[in-house]
Amino acid sequence: MNRYWRILILFFVVWKFISADAATSAGIFLSEKLKSTLIQANPALHAHPRATCVVNPLEPPIRALKFWRHVAPIVLHYKFTEYWFKFAHIDNKTKRYETWEKLHTLHAPTGLKCILELRGLFVKIGQVMSSRADFVPRQYVDVFSELQDSVPPWEKERVQRIVQQSLMDSQGLKIEDVFESFDEVLGSASIGQVHKAKLTTKFGGDIVAVKVMHPNAETRFRNDFKIFRTLCKVALPGWDPILRELEMQMMTEFDYMNEGHNLLRVGKNMAKSPYANKVKVPHPMLDLCSKNLLVMEYLAGKKLAVAIEEKLASILGGDVGMARKVLKAKQQALFESKHSGHQNKGFLKELDDILGESNSDMSVIEKGTKARQLMSMTRDARNKLSLLLDATGHQIFNDGLYNGDPHPGNILVLDCGRMGLIDYGQTRSLTKHDRLALAAVVCALGKKNVDIHEVSKAMHDFGFHSRDNNEENIAKFAALYFDSDAAGKRLGYATPQKYLQYLNSIDPMVEVPDPAVFVARTSFLFRGLGALLQQQLNTSQHWKKHAKIAIDTKGEHLQLYNLGLTPIVI
Repeated sequence: MNRYWRILILFFVVWKFISADAATSAGIFLSEKLKSTLIQANPALHAHPRATCVVNPLEPPIRALKFWRHVAPIVLHYKFTEYWFKFAHIDNKTKRYETWEKLHTLHAPTGLKCILELRGLFVKIGQVMSSRADFVPRQYVDVFSELQDSVPPWEKERVQRIVQQSLMDSQGLKIEDVFESFDEVLGSASIGQVHKAKLTTKFGGDIVAVKVMHPNAETRFRNDFKIFRTLCKVALPGWDPILRELEMQMMTEFDYMNEGHNLLRVGKNMAKSPYANKVKVPHPMLDLCSKNLLVMEYLAGKKLAVAIEEKLASILGGDVGMARKVLKAKQQALFESKHSGHQNKGFLKELDDILGESNSDMSVIEKGTKARQLMSMTRDARNKLSLLLDATGHQIFNDGLYNGDPHPGNILVLDCGRMGLIDYGQTRSLTKHDRLALAAVVCALGKKNVDIHEVSKAMHDFGFHSRDNNEENIAKFAALYFDSDAAGKRLGYATPQKYLQYLNSIDPMVEVPDPAVFVARTSFLFRGLGALLQQQLNTSQHWKKHAKIAIDTKGEHLQLYNLGLTPIVI
């Protein structure tokens, strides 16, 4: 029997005999004993607020048990189904599809329950999955979407104690010296949570957003990576490179002072860019920031996906349920398409079908009015995505400084009409060489008639090397990383991961430069965002003008230049 199956069965047996509640109770009891011992050794700890943040030495194994208690039965179910198909010789594609769909529907809620119970790294992984509608089964995307910024928050009083300690340590200030009010949670995620607050008149009296890191978050993440790495070995071998990349990125997020400096640099870059009046990055108050506290300008607005959903609901007479149904119908059609994103049935026809089912009494004039409103809404969504891609292209190729984690929860539609870009904890930088090498690849991909040799040479100059130097295959890798998943869909591969495995089976990549990995991930995330907003994106088509400018200027930073936006034509 495969040793990984034995591991899973062992965890499953342990789950049966050791309840999570019992394990948690034991951990809490021993943690209190440890805390008591420490206080007896040093009475000064009794009054010190950080005494409440003693790390429970049993927390890692307890979290592992809880994780496998939820996940082992899921993995076993998928593995059993996979072997059942193989040994029962079930080749009927419809039967296989329906079976997998039932499994996804059954297990996605359990996955969310596990994430919400454990939080930490698993929230971040859930966020990544929920933003990859082109990569992850739609049931998981739908269920995990609430993780974008709706993770159950910590108690306000507990967060205020962290803020108080941080201000006292770094500035010698009390919380009431800095904040006139400390209000509701704006968002809660894997590492920390954000509150809306108002500064005292001494510090300007402005409304601000206060980002607070959860205690012991960094230690917890390191342990969680070990747990998830075991899952990758057992059930998700294709995820191992993704996990290594995620670990490299995530472990740079545990310093909010560094994020504050990133916000300041990116904000200055955007202020002198062609997008200064279209994109807004929050300004940090660095004097009030520390490793676990970030105070920054408050941006009033809504998440992009929420804003589009609400706009569609208003067109449909306030019916939010109908709006979600329409959007998910289009998303599913795009996700399941084996073509390059052009559907046999247009968006308006799909909407007309749905409206016809529940609005049979609607007059032709009313339907025409709604159709025009829907067309306007679709055009607006596409233009916003175009703006985001253009602004990011400018950051990558001109500034060499960009957000490596542009998931949907980090993109806002502001009340002032601009787009808000938040959360720069995973800011990535590119050297002049990196920007020029990447620009050569993107320019080659962006041509109407792509030259395979030119693309392959540009990839090689960037630092990509394959086993056999198969130029055609290397060009396909380039398109997958920096343009679209269309080629894989045309060949019948449902996800980029399966298409990547196919390309590796022909001529595997043996060397991939780190800067390329992070830019490719950004490209994938934007494509996932496009799928969530029912749009098929080709990132190289948006980035090629920025890449061409970088090549023409030999990678020199431009202080300001005139660049027109390119909205997607409907």
